[in-house]
Amino acid sequence: MKTFCGRANPTTGALDWVEESEEYDYHQEIARSCYADMLHDRDRNEKYYQGIRAAVARVKARGEQAVVLDIGTGTGLLSMMAVSAGADYCYAVEVFKPMAEAAVRIVERNGFSDKIKIINKHSTEVTLGPDGDMQTRANILVTELFDTELIGEGALPSYEHAHLHLVQEGCEAIPHRATVYAQLVQSEQLWSWAQLLPIDVEGHKLLPPPAVGRCAGVPSVCDIQLSQVPQHAFTPLGPLCTMFSVDFSRPVSSAAQTHSCKFEAWASGQAQVVLSWWTIDMDPDGTIVCSMAPSWTYQEPKSFPWRDHWMQSVYFLPAEQRVTEGEELSLIVSHDDYSLWYNLHSHSQQGSGSDLALCRPCCTCQAHLVWTRPRFGELNDTQRTESYTRALRSVVRPDSVCLGVSDGSLLPIFAHLLGAKKVFSLESSGMSKQVIEQVLEANSLRGGVQVLGMRPDQLTAADLGGEQVSLLVGEPYFSTSLLPWHSLFFWYCRTALAQLLRADATILPQSATLWMAAVEFRDLWRIRAPCGSCEGFDVQPMDEMVQRSLDFRESREAEPHPLWEYPCRALTQPCPVMTFDFRQCVPEQPVSSQGSAPLVRRGRCHGVVLWMEYQLTDDITVSMGLTRPVSEQGACEWNPHRKQGVYFFSSSYESIGDGRDTVSYSLTFDPSNGDIRMDFSASMRQ
Repeated sequence: MKTFCGRANPTTGALDWVEESEEYDYHQEIARSCYADMLHDRDRNEKYYQGIRAAVARVKARGEQAVVLDIGTGTGLLSMMAVSAGADYCYAVEVFKPMAEAAVRIVERNGFSDKIKIINKHSTEVTLGPDGDMQTRANILVTELFDTELIGEGALPSYEHAHLHLVQEGCEAIPHRATVYAQLVQSEQLWSWAQLLPIDVEGHKLLPPPAVGRCAGVPSVCDIQLSQVPQHAFTPLGPLCTMFSVDFSRPVSSAAQTHSCKFEAWASGQAQVVLSWWTIDMDPDGTIVCSMAPSWTYQEPKSFPWRDHWMQSVYFLPAEQRVTEGEELSLIVSHDDYSLWYNLHSHSQQGSGSDLALCRPCCTCQAHLVWTRPRFGELNDTQRTESYTRALRSVVRPDSVCLGVSDGSLLPIFAHLLGAKKVFSLESSGMSKQVIEQVLEANSLRGGVQVLGMRPDQLTAADLGGEQVSLLVGEPYFSTSLLPWHSLFFWYCRTALAQLLRADATILPQSATLWMAAVEFRDLWRIRAPCGSCEGFDVQPMDEMVQRSLDFRESREAEPHPLWEYPCRALTQPCPVMTFDFRQCVPEQPVSSQGSAPLVRRGRCHGVVLWMEYQLTDDITVSMGLTRPVSEQGACEWNPHRKQGVYFFSSSYESIGDGRDTVSYSLTFDPSNGDIRMDFSASMRQ
């Protein structure tokens, strides 16, 4: 039995469906999961344990047996907590088979097999009765079904079904309730992730298409580590609003609902963005609270409990709206069974705004389907635009025939505005082609750039009107790229186009360099670190399951992370490890590179981060990783628009920082598939 999995192919720029063994799919799911992060979340675990103890005590005080239903049990941790707190029996439901099998081993290892039954089903398939999965309805409902948006993992339908079929009326619930909070803000930084803003190109003002400005965008939540967005990056326009609560001890409805919060505007400004997070009360009195609020809401930010499985949400209003200090406003949140969206209503306007709120936003301009939120931010980055403009200005000539190769790129338009004779843009996606044509139409540049909907290997001299290309430009950016080196597809494009280039053609960028630095993560290490024990329970079988899946393939690969969200310290100096010369065609033979970097700062080395830097011209370089030199203490500032690669060590290493310990690397670029095989190891003195 085989399974098909999507893998980015740097040689074609496509997402290839590759046949893998039947084990690969779930091994990848486990290897990339956040199980370790959840078990390392001490605040979460302690609050659940406190809530479970209190609930069991309340049931026992009524003279009842404590029968627990644990939906989404994972490792069985919450069920073991319940039994330890005095529960008489637990039904622990887990739909993911490998996780359910690990839970069986964990429960057995901890001596709870006689009181915990693992049910490998979705909770909506659990049967009740003498011959069913559950003998009786539970009077304690324990769940961990939440994501950053609270309801995105199907919590509402699961609760709805459980109350109808699996638990007693008036049952205890842990958590008892959840409350969603939101704050209306103005933020040019965050708004730049949702809309294309006017771009200045050498005195030319490139305007966004009107359809993009009118578009409400995509409905999916933008989940981020909001603690890493500095408070000076936004201006609150109103108070933190309590939008709605869900009482999980009572019947829950998954039907679409709308809630609103009325307030007076704190300040005048452009209402653009809603920041949101939630809390869960583990008990009816709300004395045991687990909060997802960002660190800057804490009086002592260092007491903030970091977690990656639950973050915070950013929502973009359908359109920015001018508000005036003291103006009466209503922030409106709507949700279906899986997602939330926000609207703003001013009471100075006619109507209630409720009809608009019920309409789930959707993209009508196509740009939000072509450009991701980080991509919008990248296109709106004025410093980045200045770097590319300066580079283009130095190579564009009045007789230049320019060809652009990148997905949804504005560089060909820049080249036209800078005076190139003819400009062509390759867009292999029909939707991307239409978006670029909208930009041209909005700026009366329809004849300035010819957008060709084809792949580089399909392009012929006839498509170029018999012209030879004197300037090949790319950012490079490709929508299928996951890891930094996947953008080497530009090199393969350059090779496929070789016969259409003039002998003295300029290639921009002229080369790319892969860089590395060994780092100590402040928090991200938790997602890969073994747990061993959690709240006194042995969860080693889960560690072993994750390690087996990592060993299947993932431990030998880097994984993509937006490091601006995950602070780290460089323990080595940044080190170039491999350079790719785009002025030459892709070589036929593999290219290898070996070396080492001394650990020059004290700290715990968790792994290696990797990123690309592109040399646009001899004197202009843009980095997809570090945006400024590493500080003396090792602090790093990362490009917020691209993900960097992270290669985690299986075990961390303590560096004393005297330069005698090193991190060694061995990399091989395989031109047949565009992949880079890599191995990193720390050489530590005994």
